Amino acid sequence: MFTGIVEELGEITGVTQLPDAARFTVRGPLVSSDARHGDSIAVSGVCLTVVEVSGDEFTVDVVHETLRRSRLAKIAAGDRVNLERATAVGARLGGHIMQGHVDGTGVFLSRDAVGLTRFALPRELARYVVEKGSIAVDGISLTVTSVTNDEFTVALIPTTLELTTLGRVRAGDLVNLEVDVIAKYVEKLVSPHLAGLSEDNGRRGTTEEGA
Repeated sequence: MFTGIVEELGEITGVTQLPDAARFTVRGPLVSSDARHGDSIAVSGVCLTVVEVSGDEFTVDVVHETLRRSRLAKIAAGDRVNLERATAVGARLGGHIMQGHVDGTGVFLSRDAVGLTRFALPRELARYVVEKGSIAVDGISLTVTSVTNDEFTVALIPTTLELTTLGRVRAGDLVNLEVDVIAKYVEKLVSPHLAGLSEDNGRRGTTEEGA
C-alpha cells in the first residue's frame, strides 16, 4: 500500500531483458537504506518487489503484464523514476490509498505558467476519474481539477515539479496512471443492481407497449 507521496527521485542504472520480463537496477539512497529482499517499493507508481540490495541501489524484476500496462517497457539506463516505500501502519496518509497497480498509461500534453497540467486519458479509465477526486500519475497522488472523456488536468506546485519526474516530462511522454481503487470497487458492487433495474424497466416498457 502506498500514498503517492514521493520520497525520492531515483535513477535507473541498469536494465536486463529476461524472457517475458526485465530486471531493473535502481539507485535510490533513501529507499535503499532500509530495504530488504521481498520489500515493496513503488517505482514511478508501479509496486515492485526488491530481489537484491547493494549499497544505495536495489534490483527488481518486472513481469510481462507490468511491462504491457505501464511505461516501464520503455525505461532505459539513466532515466529518472519516482520512488516510494510501502506505507507503514500508523503512518500519516498524506496522499490517497494506492496499490501500485497501474491501470494504464496517459500522455503528457501541456503545462501552463502556473502549473496547470494536461494529460490524455484512456477512455476506458475516464469513468473512474472525477473532478476534485484523486489520481496517481507516475506514482504521485494528485487532485483532478477537470476531466473529460479523453483528458484531465491537475495543478502542480513547484515542489512537485522539482522533486519528481513530472518536472522533466515533454509533450508526448507516457505516464503511468492508477485510478482510485474505491471507484472500481463501487462500480463492481452496483453494476448487477443497475443491470437489474435496466431489465425491469425494459420489461415494463414491453408490457405498456403491448397493452
